[in-house]
Amino acid sequence: MQIQVHTDNLVAGGESLSKWVQSELQTRLTRFKEYITRVEVFLSDTDARKTQGGLKRCVLETRVNGRQPIAVNAEAEKIADAVTAATEKLMRAVETDLGRLKDKNGRETIRTQEPSDEV
Repeated sequence: MQIQVHTDNLVAGGESLSKWVQSELQTRLTRFKEYITRVEVFLSDTDARKTQGGLKRCVLETRVNGRQPIAVNAEAEKIADAVTAATEKLMRAVETDLGRLKDKNGRETIRTQEPSDEV
């Protein structure tokens, strides 16, 4: 699983912030590592120009094998809180999306199977 962290010029933290976010996502998303190929993290300060501090935003965009990308976002007073909240949302979204691959009895659905050439 590849994790890329992008920040705007208003978010402080640099390399240490990037390493923390990567390790946090690696540990939280380990059960999905066979499905997720890449996670892109976008960290920004939404209203830093207007007020002191402002809200921090974390957007997570995930690429899942053979599925449409999944994107979630969260805002909080601190970057760590925004990352944690967005990670929770992402875990629920990936679980829901992967759950659609199986029917209610846990079997593979016909929507994910290749069409057969046999008649």
